[in-house]
Amino acid sequence: MEKERIEGLLLEHGLTDFKWIKSKQIKVAQWVRFKCLFGCPVYGKKGTCPPNLPPIDQCREFFSEYEDAVIIHFQKAIEKTEEYRPWSREANERLVELERRAFLAGCYKAFMISFEACGQCEECAANRIDCHNRKTARPGADAMGVDVYATARGVGYPIQVLTGYRETMNRYAFLMVE
Repeated sequence: MEKERIEGLLLEHGLTDFKWIKSKQIKVAQWVRFKCLFGCPVYGKKGTCPPNLPPIDQCREFFSEYEDAVIIHFQKAIEKTEEYRPWSREANERLVELERRAFLAGCYKAFMISFEACGQCEECAANRIDCHNRKTARPGADAMGVDVYATARGVGYPIQVLTGYRETMNRYAFLMVE
């Protein structure tokens, strides 16, 4: 894999804030899945969220099958809550297209882990079998058990708990590549 080629693709997609990391720097923890199970309003309502994903041990194994990853930082402040969905949908479309382009560039194991649950459809089928976008729907990092806080901080990126929508968000996606 040529890192310069992937970096060129990132820049072509307007993704300028990223770092190469080793996949072992991605922290996977069971407590993250428990936060999905007990607290997430979309638990069981998205085809890319638990319980429609493998157990944490299998997620951990997934990450171990990669040597490298790119952590992609999105920083965004919004004034109104209705601004978030169009922004996140557009960002996720760019991420999925980046994965496709990385694959076509020869990174046959390229896989995108988004910064949130899939939001492509207005109404989700709530399972992988009936998903209307099976080819492009991707799980969020938290759904895969990624402790985004520990991972981002571990590689020098900012992240904090937000108390309101007007605060600047730090969101992270992961392009898994070999």
